[in-house]
Amino acid sequence: MKENADKYIDNLAKKVIKETPLESPSFNFTASVMSQVTELSNNTVTVYKPLISKTGWIVISIVFFALIIYMLLGMQEEPVSWFGSLDLSVLSDNKITNLFSGFSIPKTLTYAVVLFGLMFCIQIPLLKSHFNQRLQN
Repeated sequence: MKENADKYIDNLAKKVIKETPLESPSFNFTASVMSQVTELSNNTVTVYKPLISKTGWIVISIVFFALIIYMLLGMQEEPVSWFGSLDLSVLSDNKITNLFSGFSIPKTLTYAVVLFGLMFCIQIPLLKSHFNQRLQN
């Protein structure tokens, strides 16, 4: 039953395709489409608009500097007597600090760590520019 329905649909599709005339585009179809494409591409211009405007940055900087000035000039000092009651000798006189008191770092290791950090800081901008150029091409 299903095979007969499939054959009927197949024959009907072949008949419809044979009876339908072949359509061809007009003579200047490509030129017409390309003119519409160039009109669309010329009309859209992206204007740069920052997320935070200049007035927003001015307000943020004024608030930031006002907070800094308030913290430096407006706050009262804490009395020293509160810190005097703390016994901080526990932090310096214990077994862990005594264990590492004889530990010394060799100069070679210090030079290696400093040079590694320097090369790392130099390599990041170089790699960034390399990948930016690769993405642009």
